[in-house]
Amino acid sequence: MLARISSFHYRLSSGPVTLVALIGFLLFGGLVLPAQAQRADAYSNGAASPDSSFFYSKTDLYEMANMYGEIGRAEYIRARFTFDLIFPLVYLAFLVTSISWVFVRAFPDASNRWRLLNVFPVFGVLFDYLENISTSLVMASYPGQSFAGFLAPVFTSVKWFFVNGSFVVLAVGVVVALWRFSREMT
Repeated sequence: MLARISSFHYRLSSGPVTLVALIGFLLFGGLVLPAQAQRADAYSNGAASPDSSFFYSKTDLYEMANMYGEIGRAEYIRARFTFDLIFPLVYLAFLVTSISWVFVRAFPDASNRWRLLNVFPVFGVLFDYLENISTSLVMASYPGQSFAGFLAPVFTSVKWFFVNGSFVVLAVGVVVALWRFSREMT
């Protein structure tokens, strides 16, 4: 299954597609993210956001829900099912195409197992969506307790492992591709 997904990513990741994904990622990051961050600051009443925290506890999450207030919790849920449905797809497109494009150059042998790392961002998006669902359940059921309160911190940490790890994978691929290119030039 992973090999088929990986292979699909390699077929998809031509230079033009990768460039479009990069431009989309940069535009989204420069135009949409700042506005969304400003909205989040307004409705969070100074509380942290589970989405941008690497580690937090169930207690921390319920304290955030309390500090958001009723309107803030409703806005938080709205953001998870509008903006935060799209952003993971934007960073997925960028990371998958970039990693695939770079890894073709870093590891030209199609059977190289390292090439499977181009599926790493998919897991980041999967756990991002699980985080969004679980934190939204907590916000929607507050002040009631939900099993999602136990799951959300785990999903968030795993999400950040895969998302940040994807950028590390990309950086390693760039280094290997540049090293390979420099060796071929000499």
